[in-house]
Amino acid sequence: MSEQNRFEELLLRYDCAMAGIREAGGENVRLVVAAKYATSEELDALCEHRGLDVIGENRTDTLLEHYEGMKNRVEIHFIGHLQRNKVKSIIDKVALIHSLESLGLAEEIEKQSAKRGITTRVLAEINIGREESKSGLLPEELSGFCLELTKYPHLELCGFMTMAPKCERSEDYYRYFKETHDIGCDVWKNTLVREGEPIFSMGMSESYRPAIAAGATIVRLGSSVFGRTTADMMNLKNKTNDK
Repeated sequence: MSEQNRFEELLLRYDCAMAGIREAGGENVRLVVAAKYATSEELDALCEHRGLDVIGENRTDTLLEHYEGMKNRVEIHFIGHLQRNKVKSIIDKVALIHSLESLGLAEEIEKQSAKRGITTRVLAEINIGREESKSGLLPEELSGFCLELTKYPHLELCGFMTMAPKCERSEDYYRYFKETHDIGCDVWKNTLVREGEPIFSMGMSESYRPAIAAGATIVRLGSSVFGRTTADMMNLKNKTNDK
């Protein structure tokens, strides 16, 4: 496939993703493009031709690779598992961290934010499927955790994030996302006594429609926009490094 055709297909996939979000009732839902599936050239094309305004990074190393080219063009969100020793390298580069899942990580974010005189916006990650292989708070831990976060003046809790277990049916995804939404709203209104509505970052390429139906305000799409898997990206990176 020629480079021109490749970029034309990319723009078509992006347009289809946006249309799918609207068709699912997500006119006010924000698309965070998962940049782990993208090359820098593809991100450039989306910025130039589609006005891309936010990307999500899963890894600190790829965030730093993309940062110089993207910092004045898009918001950068961190959407992957964040290690405490990596916080200092990204804390002043991200608009929102989706994956706050422990008080230890909160303490490090507070420490590094205080050093720079900034307030860092975060989402509390909920392990709604209670999967041992995934990080995140169990639902019954959320209320106490969120109360503890109020002790950190340089940390602003803006809402909640979840990754649902892999499901075969849309209605099964919906059940997990609805439970996340209900738990998050209860903590927001009754435990934290906050006004307004929290952010709910829920749903990926295979599950964004039920996520929107359940109340998502952000969806995180990668493979459906770029037409490749993480394994494809690893192969592409290896080929690039071999040149």
